[in-house]
Amino acid sequence: MAPPPPSLLLVVLFLLSSTALLSESRLSLDYYSKTCPSFNKIMQEAITDKQINNPTTAAGTLRLLFHDCLPNGCDGSILISSTPFNKAERDADINLSLPGDPFDLIVRAKTALELSCPNTVSCSDILAVATRDLVTMLGGPYYKVFLGRKDSRSSQASSIEGKLPKPTMSMSQIINLFAASGFNVQEMVALSGAHTIGFSHCKEFSSNLGNNTHYNPRFAQALKQACSGYPKNPTLSVFNDIMSPNKFDNLYYQNLPKGLGLLESDHGLYNDPRTKPFVELYAKDQNKFFRDFARAMQKLSVYRIKTGRRGEIRRRCDAVN
Repeated sequence: MAPPPPSLLLVVLFLLSSTALLSESRLSLDYYSKTCPSFNKIMQEAITDKQINNPTTAAGTLRLLFHDCLPNGCDGSILISSTPFNKAERDADINLSLPGDPFDLIVRAKTALELSCPNTVSCSDILAVATRDLVTMLGGPYYKVFLGRKDSRSSQASSIEGKLPKPTMSMSQIINLFAASGFNVQEMVALSGAHTIGFSHCKEFSSNLGNNTHYNPRFAQALKQACSGYPKNPTLSVFNDIMSPNKFDNLYYQNLPKGLGLLESDHGLYNDPRTKPFVELYAKDQNKFFRDFARAMQKLSVYRIKTGRRGEIRRRCDAVN
């Protein structure tokens, strides 16, 4: 029998390689069920231990995921440390206030997973699952996290310029920033509900206290007192949601009409006609907020992910292989 023509061999090879790439790049809920059966147990132990000992870990991890995903996709690039030859994302000005506890949680989980399943679980998957589980631990909604992300091989501070919201931005700027990443106004307002936990440093809002009529007067006075020493102590901070700072609920939205928002962008959500209806909706319907937050987080957690050969499984989360 005559051998097949070279063109047919090329077609077969192309189909085989395409199938391999497709299967390699497919996300699934049970991605590690065979390659790392203890994945869920190890993650749960690391997360629970860290949150019990450091209760601000949940809010910090949620913020860390946001700062990783929104600029360039959920690829763990925020976790990479700078070198003498490269200033990484985590050292960009907007990321310098990210707390250390979530980074420590990722390192602890990765170390335990490497002992059990070497070179198997990506840092970006660890961050995605840790965020979901911590939100749930504080009373927030559970949502499915699809697994199989690969980690970025690079991280540059310059690559995130203008891609993360700042408290000083106008509502139009924030809406446009989210729209550039494929998130509509309602999704942006739902994701802003992450401010129901965590805190903000005084430097991010104290300059507004004297001339901003959006603040409740007594609240503004209390904030001035709480932040009076911040020029000498830049670590001074205040809870984003003063009513239930350690519980994931919808009180953040209920605070805004009362002038109890902390950041200028918080007040903007209530005072802008494009976002106000969603603030009012979530203030009166926590279940609706939870559903929309979960849906938006699921969308964010797979935003511009790297799969297959476009990324790697880092051996250490703070350095490329």
